Amino acid sequence: MSRTVLAIDIGSTKICAITAEIANDNSISITGAGTTKAQGLKKGSITNIELASRSIRTAVEDAKRVSGSSITSAIVSMSGAYTKSLNSNGIVNIQSKEISLDEIKRVMHTSLYNANIPNEYEVLHALPYNFKVDDQDYIEDPLGMNASRLEVETHIITTQKSNLNNLKKAVKGAGIDVENVVLNSYASAIATLNEDEKELGAAVIDMGGNTSNIAIYSGNSIRYNEYLGVGSNHVTSDLSMALHTPLNVADKVKLTYGSLLTPSNELIELPIIGDENTTHEVSLEVVHNVIFARVEETLMILAQFIENSGLKEQIGAGIVLTGGFSKMDGIRDLAIATFGSMPVRLAKPLEMNGLFDSLRDPEYSSAVGLIMYSACAYTPYEIDVNKRVRHTNETPTAQSNVDFISTPDIPIAPSEEVPQAKMLNLEEKKETKSDEANSFNKFWNWATQLF
Repeated sequence: MSRTVLAIDIGSTKICAITAEIANDNSISITGAGTTKAQGLKKGSITNIELASRSIRTAVEDAKRVSGSSITSAIVSMSGAYTKSLNSNGIVNIQSKEISLDEIKRVMHTSLYNANIPNEYEVLHALPYNFKVDDQDYIEDPLGMNASRLEVETHIITTQKSNLNNLKKAVKGAGIDVENVVLNSYASAIATLNEDEKELGAAVIDMGGNTSNIAIYSGNSIRYNEYLGVGSNHVTSDLSMALHTPLNVADKVKLTYGSLLTPSNELIELPIIGDENTTHEVSLEVVHNVIFARVEETLMILAQFIENSGLKEQIGAGIVLTGGFSKMDGIRDLAIATFGSMPVRLAKPLEMNGLFDSLRDPEYSSAVGLIMYSACAYTPYEIDVNKRVRHTNETPTAQSNVDFISTPDIPIAPSEEVPQAKMLNLEEKKETKSDEANSFNKFWNWATQLF
């Protein structure tokens, strides 16, 4: 029997809700989607619970209306802001000499117990990246192996408790229970990486409106994650200041003429801040230089993150860019130059049944990744935010009861093309982009290490 899931991607500039049917074989069929502008958020974190709840409710109601379903719990994404990561390890003896799921759970909880996690932080993910069976390294799956000792090395992602609780409150205020929380860069990696890239190692960079999140995937698990509070909206701010024009006009300039390719000498006429009835002419070369400087700086910081991770040599498949910011013309060429000639590809979400045309855009990678996470497309083993050990072959938990009504068709608006004039007019130029532990648990884990 299939189950219905709801995923809510809470981004820095937009909130996207997706409903999907997941069959017993974990095949996915998208049934509904809703997107709204993010309010009450700053750089991916909740700053106004009431406003955030309204935005979430609007997106969720739109998705439920399209799918014709009613569901009261969701899997939610969380920004990399206010997260900290650390590595830990655990060792257990195997008395039965055969590794069962219980031993795997025990060694993972041991690594979590051994980690020095601050009191004000909560575990978001504990992701094992190296199982060791009797000194034999890099075991893909130790389940069923004969051994006397099992070790694990784990990458643990934590977030501030207050940040997590505020996120849950905002979603609860929209009438939805939070079933699980997933780091958005983890979700983006799930939606964009293929099996070869996971095997060889890849750095997934989700470049959004106000944030850029990076996750380095190696050995079929995330080994490193980092957050940068810079996104495409910073380009808009730069343009507004440099061109002395209102923010909304600067955003149109970015969407219409934003390119990292060879600049043009043509002129555009723009209103002036504070006196929009007065206009002045600006060269597109100036627009290009402002955009190029900001994007180059952003990519250089992200390249430094990769250097600092110590995992650069393990990124065999190179860099994967996704998110709305990655749609800018010429960003791949600039990224190749910035990242030291590493392979770079621009990624959209993986194809699946019922995926709407609008969701095929790079900015929806994280949202689609949440749905895939619900269908067990995560690392072979992990401890989630609910402290539950999950594995890819587990039996899915039962979802909320769902009532179905007829599903309407979704119209797709055709794009309009307008010819280009010599003296360019911002309103007439064709847009080149679409959108922009408690103590008992500790004692128990300690005790289980003895046996």
